[in-house]
Amino acid sequence: MKNFALPIRFGIVLGALLISFFLVLSLFGLHTHPAYSIGNSIIVGFGIYETIRYYKLEQSNAFSYSGGFTVGIVAGFLATLMFTVFFLLYTTEINSDFLLNLLSVFKGDYNVSVGLVTFVVAIMGFATTVVLTLTCMQLFKKSRNIPPT
Repeated sequence: MKNFALPIRFGIVLGALLISFFLVLSLFGLHTHPAYSIGNSIIVGFGIYETIRYYKLEQSNAFSYSGGFTVGIVAGFLATLMFTVFFLLYTTEINSDFLLNLLSVFKGDYNVSVGLVTFVVAIMGFATTVVLTLTCMQLFKKSRNIPPT
């Protein structure tokens, strides 16, 4: 459990930041515009980067690619789960018109349920986490390049 304390801590903070960003957007009526979801990627990317960086500082010479990848994935997946649960509660309990407003942005008549949209939010979060963790690990991995002679 001690190995997962760091990514759990960062994952909870990341989840809270994602929820806060969504609520700030909703104050201005911008939460139905899909273009603002790039903000989620920026928040998650920064959080994963900081999680791996902090882990590397803790591990020093014992830092490994798999260890850094694991802490990034755990932090991102936890944040995604927290945001997905919040999104489901927001869509069903807080603002029941949200789904209609969100789908009105797109042209066409879509007949989708809250469950499907929530599933898509979760899948997008998990995919973003994997891609950003792999990207961040390129910055932190030990290089095996042979120095020029």
